[in-house]
Amino acid sequence: MGRSYRDLVVWQKSMQMITDIYKTTKAFPKEEIYGLTSQIRRAAVSIPSNIAEGQGRRSPSEFHQFLGHARGSIMELETQILIGQNLKYCTQDTATLLLNQAAEIGRLLNGLMNSLA
Repeated sequence: MGRSYRDLVVWQKSMQMITDIYKTTKAFPKEEIYGLTSQIRRAAVSIPSNIAEGQGRRSPSEFHQFLGHARGSIMELETQILIGQNLKYCTQDTATLLLNQAAEIGRLLNGLMNSLA
């Protein structure tokens, strides 16, 4: 585990997704700033944060546990994106783009988790 978390493709892609999440949620209604907007942003930020924290742990099993937390945050984020789409806060195209990014990150996380098992 000598590599930095910054070298992990899954971390890089999750960092890229945060930019898209922030741009998308900036257009959400102002009354959602402490509701759905905040929830979506926190879930998105949680993904690379958990990857980084797990990489800093001393054992592969601890890293695996934090990757599991990141994977949970992806599921949370996907659900919140769908809620935003259902409420017409974002277009179907935007939601599809974000969901595709989340799915790719999920696949990369699964692969990394399998490599630690």
